[in-house]
Amino acid sequence: QVHLVESGGGLVQPGGSLRLSCVASRSIFSLNYMGWYRQAPGKERELVAYISKSGTTTYADSVKGRFTISTDIAKNTVFLQMNSLKPEDTAVYYCYDPAGYWGQGTQVTVSS
Repeated sequence: QVHLVESGGGLVQPGGSLRLSCVASRSIFSLNYMGWYRQAPGKERELVAYISKSGTTTYADSVKGRFTISTDIAKNTVFLQMNSLKPEDTAVYYCYDPAGYWGQGTQVTVSS
């Protein structure tokens, strides 16, 4: 069993920033990738970004240039830096381990 714990969500005004963290209960060093997903009310869960073992990053078109995914291998942590936030970024954000595990999610609300 792998546990993923997300944090860092909250309420922010449009144009603001948040940094999400996901701490894994096991080493992420050997994993092929780690990812962030989000699910807005009434919508399906969608991929936001993922980072491969080699450090290659991939982003959804809707967040390119605004979000950055990174890792701290020593702390088994994956980050999602979110800048220039928009109301349409409002969602519950989930961390994903390729073994099929999900975190509990952290709510991000972008509103004035």
